[in-house]
Amino acid sequence: MKKEVWKTILQVLKLILKKLGFDWSDNIYHLSYGMVELPEGKMKSREGTVVDADDLLEKMYNTAKETSLELGKLDDMSEAEQDELFRMLSLGALKYFIIKVDPRKTMLFDPKESIDFNGNTGPFIQYTHARIKSILRKAQAQGIDWTSVSENVELNPKEVRIIKILNNFPNKIAEAGEAHSPAIVANYAYELAKEFNQYYHDTPILREENKAVLAFRLQLIELIARVLTKAMDILGIKLPERM
Repeated sequence: MKKEVWKTILQVLKLILKKLGFDWSDNIYHLSYGMVELPEGKMKSREGTVVDADDLLEKMYNTAKETSLELGKLDDMSEAEQDELFRMLSLGALKYFIIKVDPRKTMLFDPKESIDFNGNTGPFIQYTHARIKSILRKAQAQGIDWTSVSENVELNPKEVRIIKILNNFPNKIAEAGEAHSPAIVANYAYELAKEFNQYYHDTPILREENKAVLAFRLQLIELIARVLTKAMDILGIKLPERM
């Protein structure tokens, strides 16, 4: 669609929102994206290669279902819960794959790659959140209290790095707003999720015998989950409690 047409649509939308009483109507901004290509090549209406959005979402749903079932961790979920999870993963994968790149660039969208639970994908961040929630549920089941933390806990280098990343969240939101680039928020969430997974791999959490250290680590990962939720909520992506 031509730039002039979008300009007109935006002006009309601003007037409608102003009539509805929204004070922020003058501040809305149209974020224009480049072309989206599929592995099969460019979509051309004349050649009949345009992909319908509903067909694409159905393909994403089936891919999410296939990938999730291969992991074999859904046995304790009902069919309705699994269906909700597959939809959450497919929508998250699609949105994140598009959002994470610079809006001005042409992007190659591969449905299979976007559902991957490893790498810079929506499902990787969704799985990370579910993993943290699982740890917290286990801690709660064991009767562990992590509501208060001692100031004398000595932090390891990975914990210091994670705290710095968490502390930088407001700056990343401001940066994304100024640059009109949701990709900044998406890549921040990925960096945080990646740091957690490395931390979880290298650092004992529930196996930690020092109660003060254990409480701190549980508080830290709980905060990671909260920030991931806030970041992905800004992008319109939901995170599952379990999977």
